Order: sequence, then C-alpha cells, then structure tokens
Amino acid sequence: MTTTEKTKQYVLETYGRFPLTVARGKGTRVWDERGREYLDFCSGIATCSLGHCHPALTKAIAEQSTTLMHCSNLYYIGQQADLAELIVERVVGHPGKIFFSNSGAEANDGLIKFARRFGQATGRYEVITFNKSFHGRTIGAMTATAQTKIHEGFDPLPTGFTYVEPNNLDAVKAALTDKTAAFLLEPIQGEGGVNPMTREFLEGLSGLAKEKDILLLLDEVQCGFGRTGDLNGYDTIASGLAPDGISWAKGMGGGFPIGSFYVAEKHAHLLGPGSHGSTYGGNALACAASKAVIETIIAENLTENVKAREAQIRETIAGWNHPAITEVRGHGLLLGIGLKPDALDIPEGKAASIHLCAALIEKGLLVPPAGPEIIRLLPPLNVSADEVDQALQLVKAAFDDHLKS
Repeated sequence: MTTTEKTKQYVLETYGRFPLTVARGKGTRVWDERGREYLDFCSGIATCSLGHCHPALTKAIAEQSTTLMHCSNLYYIGQQADLAELIVERVVGHPGKIFFSNSGAEANDGLIKFARRFGQATGRYEVITFNKSFHGRTIGAMTATAQTKIHEGFDPLPTGFTYVEPNNLDAVKAALTDKTAAFLLEPIQGEGGVNPMTREFLEGLSGLAKEKDILLLLDEVQCGFGRTGDLNGYDTIASGLAPDGISWAKGMGGGFPIGSFYVAEKHAHLLGPGSHGSTYGGNALACAASKAVIETIIAENLTENVKAREAQIRETIAGWNHPAITEVRGHGLLLGIGLKPDALDIPEGKAASIHLCAALIEKGLLVPPAGPEIIRLLPPLNVSADEVDQALQLVKAAFDDHLKS
C-alpha cells in the first residue's frame, strides 16, 4: 500500500493535499519517495526558518533528548526560563512574561483568554478582529478568524467577536462598544492573501488602544522571528510599537512544534496560577530547539539576508512585466504573487493558485497558495541568491506555460 493509499484509508481527509510525498529534506531542498529533488519555498508554511535539518537545530534536539525531553510544568524548567528570557530581552525588548504552548492556535486562544480576563472587571469581553484574518483552527481561534469559509458547519460559534475591514481606522472606531476589550490582528495576513497592515493603521490602532484602554494583541504566528526582515513583523511596518500581547509559533521552532504568547509586564498579574496551562507547552526539548533557532537567526544576521532576497525577488519579477501577474505584496520572505486569472489558461472551476502550485511541483518547486488568486513565496530565511534565481526561473516558466494564447 502506498503512502497516499494508506493516508486515505487511515487519516481524516481534512487537508486538500497535493500528490507528493516528502521523504527527506536538507537545507532549502526536499526529496520525494522516488528520490526526485524539489526546491522548498513553502518551508512547512513559513515554519522551517533555517531550512531542513539545520545543524544547529538537529544538534540542540539530539543533545537535549539525551538529558531531559519532558517534565511537568509543576516544576521549574531551565530551558523554558532561558528561552523566555531570550524572547523578552532580544525579540520583544519590553518587559513582560511568556506562556509556552504547542501551536499558534493555542497561543491565540491564550491571547483571547487574556483579553477576557483583562476586561472582566469592567464587563468587557469583545475582541475586534479583521476581515481575511486567520488565527487558527481551535473553536476560539477559528471564531476570531474573520472568514466565513472557516466557520461553515461549526455553529453555534462562541460570542464576543466583531469583524472589521483592515486598514480602516474609521471602521474600527465605528465598531467600538462599551464591551470592547481588545484588538487582535496579524501585521501581515498570511493565509488571508498576504495582506499587510499599513504603518498609519497600526500606529492609529495603537493610539486608539491607549486612548480607550483596550488591549493591542498582535498575531505574529506567520510573520514573526525574522520572516519579514525584522525579528518582529510589526517592526517592519511600524517600528516602536509596544503591544500588550503577542502570539508566535511556526518559525520559532524551525519545524519543531512550539508556540507561545507574550503579555506585557503591566498585565502579567492577570494570568496567575490556575488561569491557564498546557501539558506539553514549554517542555525542555521544544525550548532547546526554539532557542537554537532564534539564536541562529540573530547570530547569522539572517534578517539582512531576508531583506536582500526580498529586493532580489521584487526586482526580478518587476523585470518580467508579466501579463498574468498583478503585483508582489508582503514583506521580507512572506511574499504573495497576485495572479490575473483572465490571462491564464486554467481549467474551469479550479482556483488559479491551486493549479499553478500543482504545476510548479511538476517543475520541482514547492510553494503554497493563499486564496484563489495568490501564491506565496516562503523560503527559509537563509535561502541563497542562487536558489532564489532558480526558483524564480521555475515560476516564470510555469506562468508562461499557462498563458492564454
């Protein structure tokens, strides 16, 4: 029985999978079961920050696994304390405390609980989120996600969320009520189509939050830890913000499952013993892995490589003046290529992004879609200029192949 057959027989079919089984990876490349090589510009959807099997990460996991992998959070864990210090001091730069989870959805659920606890004394509980957002698949995180397709079939959803158009401060002001406790948003909406917030909007939202005593909560699950060319996605757009809470996952573990959220020092007392917890969150193995990833990103100054590769990608694609491309949007190595379906020969009823992602697999390049008319470029942060050139040649070839005659 093949992997595909076995998966279809024994695994819930909750994913629309491409017909590819990845067997191993090294650096920016993966190989399938037959040994065919692919450039990986999906990176586990912005997760494999250092590529596959980076020596610093594999060493940290191997060494920690021989000493201590897991113990309960009933006890102090040295690796957890070290990672929390690194994130607060080097990444956030403002006093606060960290809670460790296993995923981005859990981290966002934690921020939602933080918002509820913050507003409890004044009877506030509503969280304003933004159209085209994506915050995860747990019942709380998916309700915070302002996309109808994510909600379908799961009614009744929890109450307490209001959806507003992003980059529209007037719409936010109109949505405020005496029940509003927090704003929750991604500085760059990844799954929703690679939609960046503007500097004016983030700064305006921050000012409004301070004026109204509302929490500013930033979901950095996809855009954090160097992905945008800064350690924080929000710093790329509006440097100097001081969020009340931040969620992370994906790239912080380089492929090892870990998530976390930050709470500013002035609010940390709200989440005391018994208010939140996780069996696996912050165990020694996950924290050792994450610390190795973040230290490597900082030590090797990978944010500068991200900026250089972004400039290379934008310049190259602009030079094509391709009739099927509308734009390149995003920041750093969280980039979306906008498609013009009318210019492409795509089978009727099929999303242009899905069709082109499948075509690129055939050419030896892995990229993920972001909605029906966007494909994303999410290579590792240490991707080389030559690898970017090779990937872009494959992208152009696939677009050319599908141009309407």
